[in-house]
Amino acid sequence: MLGVYDFTVILTYCSMISGVIGIIVAMTGIGHPFLGALFLLVSGLLDGFDGKVARKKKGRTEFEKNFGVQIDSMSDLICFGVLPAAIAISLLRVTGLFTELKRHKDYEGNLWLLIILVTIAIFYILAALIRLAYFNATTEERRETAEKTGVEYFSGLPVTSAALVFPLTLVVHYYTNADLTLFYFLIMLIMAILFVWNFKIKKPGKVGLAVMVGIGILELVAVIYILNCG
Repeated sequence: MLGVYDFTVILTYCSMISGVIGIIVAMTGIGHPFLGALFLLVSGLLDGFDGKVARKKKGRTEFEKNFGVQIDSMSDLICFGVLPAAIAISLLRVTGLFTELKRHKDYEGNLWLLIILVTIAIFYILAALIRLAYFNATTEERRETAEKTGVEYFSGLPVTSAALVFPLTLVVHYYTNADLTLFYFLIMLIMAILFVWNFKIKKPGKVGLAVMVGIGILELVAVIYILNCG
């Protein structure tokens, strides 16, 4: 069979499956934006450890390493590119903009707003795609720089940051009882620009990773609580 199927990629595959489920439950009538956020957080937590698990295997071939890099980016595009956009479209559904378009004869203003918001969602996915492709294309360059300086940097905002930013936005949306749908799209636009903006971010160490995992777990608990209350 083509591909790699050992423990080095199991978390990546699980993360992708979680992302796909999140897209389905967010975009269809069976689900809700907060269900999408739940699976976004799960994907983020799985992604946070897939690289460490992969490096546990001794004697990995170059093919296995390259396959891991490629499959990780493809999974990230689904989980942190497409899924946040799917949650955004789900927000439009549950907050009533689509319904308003159907009810009113004079809906040109809402129609243009809808077009702008959907365009932002598409731009977000495109920016995530470009960011991930750039990341893959500069793997060797970043590796050489890290070996020389002892410090590894990201160029542009990592796409995986979506796993913390968007669920937090939804949690605030719930607890403030405010409609933050348009704010969610504004965050998408800002993040899309930061994905492709040429600036350096130092790769977080063990402490930084632990903090992000802790925040992710807190957000996960908050989203589960909201879903149970709903």
